[in-house]
Amino acid sequence: MWNTRQLQVMKQEAGFTLVELMLSTSILLVVSGIVVGATIDLTRLSTTMTNRSDMHSGVRNATALLQQEVGQAGRISLPAPSSLSAAVGIGVATVDVTSTAGMFVGERLVVGTGAEAETVTLTAVAANQITANFMLPHVAGAPLATTGGFSAGVIPTTMANGSTGNVLKILGDINGDGNMVYVEYTCDLAGGRLLRNVMPFEAAVKPMPTVEQILLDNLLPNPPNPGGGVPPCFIYQEQTFAGTTYVIGVAIMTTVRTQQRDSITNDFQTVTKALLNVSPRNVVNVWQLASLHYLNRVQPVPPSVVALLP
Repeated sequence: MWNTRQLQVMKQEAGFTLVELMLSTSILLVVSGIVVGATIDLTRLSTTMTNRSDMHSGVRNATALLQQEVGQAGRISLPAPSSLSAAVGIGVATVDVTSTAGMFVGERLVVGTGAEAETVTLTAVAANQITANFMLPHVAGAPLATTGGFSAGVIPTTMANGSTGNVLKILGDINGDGNMVYVEYTCDLAGGRLLRNVMPFEAAVKPMPTVEQILLDNLLPNPPNPGGGVPPCFIYQEQTFAGTTYVIGVAIMTTVRTQQRDSITNDFQTVTKALLNVSPRNVVNVWQLASLHYLNRVQPVPPSVVALLP
């Protein structure tokens, strides 16, 4: 016979019953399932946010670059100081200069300073030599400067091979370092890419597109207007004075999608970024000067750039 104390000890040392084990296991599985599910949901949410953040960051950086470079379009400059190496008299003459870097046929240069300054139009440019019609005599050492800006800092749509709704063409000292460049932004909707092709303004040939020129992947057509029609990437505000067309505003609109599908909805996320009126301030400046009949500050498109337009 078992005494009461022995029965108490045996009861204390007894294990779980099968029902208790199954119940505790079920509770553990439910709790583990909730924790694992929450972890998976958080992982999916993190992926969604990262995907969306990358998309917004890419389109924001691209439009910021576009805004900055369109604002700089039309600026003209020389990469280094230059001056006459010899004296020059009145009339058409070819004279040596210390540097012809950044100069081109048709460019309007200011020769000299103060009362002896005049603006001449270059009719020929060679190695450290310029040809122009001088109305005043100038001594050796007279400085050369370029002022004003390009009337076609944003190449107008009216020019042969000019800008279009999906190709923006700009010219000028875009980076503010004294070196003038020609830049093309291309919305390649067929390939789903926004490309930026930059080259020196005197380049002999246009570089072929490379992967380094891709600003945006997964480019999409813009959402249609309420009245119908799909707006292009670039819309231009143009003004014409004395037969010359000036682009005084550019509207920029791009639509992109995420690189990967959303892990929750299994669909791509999209965003449309629009800049409605980006002003090329240098072009606006020369347009205003031309309106006041100060045409000697309106610079023409260099012949080398005209050859790069097609």
